[in-house]
Amino acid sequence: MVNVPEVVLQSVDKRYRTGAAALEGISFEVERGEFVAFLGPSGCGKSTLLRLVSGLSAATSGSVRVNGMTPDNARELMSFIFQDSTLMPWRTVAENVGLSLELEHAAPPLRSERVDRMLNLVGLTHVARRYPRELSGGMKMRVSIARALASRPRILLLDEPFAALDEMTRDRMNEELLRLYEEQKWTVLFVTHSVAEAVFLSTRIVILSSNPGRIAHDVAVDLPWPRTAEIRDSLVFEQTVTGVSRLLRGVMQA
Repeated sequence: MVNVPEVVLQSVDKRYRTGAAALEGISFEVERGEFVAFLGPSGCGKSTLLRLVSGLSAATSGSVRVNGMTPDNARELMSFIFQDSTLMPWRTVAENVGLSLELEHAAPPLRSERVDRMLNLVGLTHVARRYPRELSGGMKMRVSIARALASRPRILLLDEPFAALDEMTRDRMNEELLRLYEEQKWTVLFVTHSVAEAVFLSTRIVILSSNPGRIAHDVAVDLPWPRTAEIRDSLVFEQTVTGVSRLLRGVMQA
């Protein structure tokens, strides 16, 4: 059996109704289990690219395939986590986590078991009956992650999920995400503006140029696993961050 790449974009263009080009000539493949981070100037189309993969937006031309299918037909394989935790304020933490299971009409015992397991996975069992207004920013994001995981996705799409958090909380959330990634073996597409975050999390970094968005660089991240907090103090981490930053500056100055 031939292994099909998890995500494949071929010669993808995306234009707005005004005719302005958001993305042009985007072609790349993501293998099963890769963690790919996307960097680039503001407005280069990083978020638009995730929306094309998720099926929330359609390409103007070219081909987008997820596990060999159109994004619309592959939606059950994917979960999307946004910068805003998008929790429903009138629902408890447990009720927010179980939302996708309700929409799938899962039986109540299965729903309860899965919600309990996801909350335990992200360390939030103790706040199951609280409401979003009672949580910190980091806890809200962990609830959002638990909700995304409840549907057992193969592919996670994350659009700057930690951008609104303070640096210390963001670092902890990065470590938590990697712990879950190593356990769950997802394929991950992750948009960020932080070079250090991209280097710490990913197996590969795609740098986009702007006006319109094109792939400028595709960089393998050769850091050891598991990725622990201590690796941020290592020489190889600093060298990788410096190298990627230099490429990004070149793109922004072009």
